[in-house]
Amino acid sequence: MAPSKIEESDVFALFATSVFKVQLAPAVSESINCAVRASLEEMNPRLGELAPGERWQSDHQLHALEALAELTSCILRSARTVLEFLKVGDAEIELTGCWANVTTRGASHAQHSHPNNYLSGVYYVQTGPGADTLNFHDPRPQAGVVRPPVKELTGQNADQVVVNVANGTLLCFLPICRTLCLRAKAMSRGSASAST
Repeated sequence: MAPSKIEESDVFALFATSVFKVQLAPAVSESINCAVRASLEEMNPRLGELAPGERWQSDHQLHALEALAELTSCILRSARTVLEFLKVGDAEIELTGCWANVTTRGASHAQHSHPNNYLSGVYYVQTGPGADTLNFHDPRPQAGVVRPPVKELTGQNADQVVVNVANGTLLCFLPICRTLCLRAKAMSRGSASAST
């Protein structure tokens, strides 16, 4: 048998991107969800009249509302936990924007990213069948240029990852990820997005 031409080989994971998923306790999420719904209905009394396929977005200062202090606290606590996991300091952590997206049956939220922050997140107030996932797309520009057939999906060859969510789910992630909320098939969905 001929000697091997390779002395040594290794594999390195580069620039790993994680999504941190927190499911709030039911009593906590129910309290937050009631406060979010009440605040949004006060901002837009016609929110319940959105037609199928329509969506609405609030202003980006929800974190300044006293009524949503419990949500803001959960977001900041989760962000600090993520920064601790990533071994990144949090002395200057600041919630720079928090807004709500409400989509009705047949509506979707376009693929996007939040490049002006270190962390992004989304909290789900109301989900349902067909409106209970968030799709994360590969942010690398080259990823979609040449794509050979895949024998089995793995973390190394997938071009998107679908994360299941429910009422009270909080996701935190690095904003290099492009996210896409697919068309809601069943009911309206409500989410509050935040960037730190």
